[in-house]
Amino acid sequence: MAKAEAVADYRSTLKACTAADGRESVAIRTMSVDGTPLLLLADPEKLTTRLERAACWSCADADEASLASTRMMRAIGESAEAPGLVHRGFLRNAGLVHGAGPGAFVTGDLCPSLKSLDRGFVERVAAQGPHTPLALSISGLWLTHHFADYRWLVDQQTSGALDILWVNHTYHHPYARGAPDDRNFLLEPKVDPDAEILEVERLLIANGETPSLFFRFPGLISSAPLMEAVRRHHLISLGADAWLALDQRPHDGSVVLVHANGNEPLGVKIFERDLAHNTLPLPFEPLTAAPD
Repeated sequence: MAKAEAVADYRSTLKACTAADGRESVAIRTMSVDGTPLLLLADPEKLTTRLERAACWSCADADEASLASTRMMRAIGESAEAPGLVHRGFLRNAGLVHGAGPGAFVTGDLCPSLKSLDRGFVERVAAQGPHTPLALSISGLWLTHHFADYRWLVDQQTSGALDILWVNHTYHHPYARGAPDDRNFLLEPKVDPDAEILEVERLLIANGETPSLFFRFPGLISSAPLMEAVRRHHLISLGADAWLALDQRPHDGSVVLVHANGNEPLGVKIFERDLAHNTLPLPFEPLTAAPD
């Protein structure tokens, strides 16, 4: 496994970029790998991302106002302004929780865990057909402690079984059992949200994959300042309206949440049951299609 330090000078940015062939993209990160300057580029309408050499693009500084007409900036802004359930001292399930159209947006969370990846869940998603979309919210500690499972997931993507989108789920995914929500997860004292956001992206890039435009809060617990931090890094905050283990029933357009890290077998069991009984909305849609 490569260390995050293999990706140097990793910084957030916002630049409007044009390639020699006229293609347009938005750079949201700059970095250097093996001495080569790279950009993390986002397609401002398709919401896809890719890594490319900075030398291949001509870029100029941009801001939210200059990109306000793009689907990307609308999605970032709308998710940042969707507070979910407001409690004293914290927000629950803020951000994008439901998408447009038929079908469902299946997401699997990879929080730190002593247990292995639930490969059965992943295989059932893949059984829907080649290139079935699956959004996986990955934490840095899960990747470092489950590298064989991570490589297995990458193999599923390489083979064409799945089309995986990597959602930022922070590096450490802080959690203190029994602590109140207003002092737990990213709201724990001394947590650095900027480092939590950027370090998991560095680790993912160092190990051959590309971060997406989506971010999911640990425990789905946040606050107004944390929502602003995600927006500042040009990411779309992602919640869920169908956390299956909490008995939330999916409907057309639902963002479905299942923990794929082995910690929540009930959610996997419900997913399998609903899939067998044809009560999960189909088809499974790519998360990039969820924002308006």
